[in-house]
Amino acid sequence: MAALDFSKKLWRIPQQGMVKGVCAGIAHWLDVPVKLVRLITVLAMIFGLFFFVVVAYIILTFALDPIPDNEMYGEKTPSSGELLNAVDAELAAGEQRLREMERYVTSDTFSLRSRFRQL
Repeated sequence: MAALDFSKKLWRIPQQGMVKGVCAGIAHWLDVPVKLVRLITVLAMIFGLFFFVVVAYIILTFALDPIPDNEMYGEKTPSSGELLNAVDAELAAGEQRLREMERYVTSDTFSLRSRFRQL
């Protein structure tokens, strides 16, 4: 089992959940099977932590956001730095095209072709 990745966000996963998806979200965050988290939850309720488990589940139901579809299916949302790099590359390519057009419009070839069209 790999080390825990605390940089991952904890979500509710209603699509995989039995009630509201809290156990499925915790299992996804811990990278363990959902059945294991559900079993631990039920055993904790049976062995005297019923009130604590129910209160924690209700709090997590309202505190956790449902998982977005792009996170659910493994699509990576680009970071702001990646978006800025993509925009910068797009602007640089546009600027290069503009310079090439400007170079052509100001060239002798363009003026010669323009004069032939006027004839």
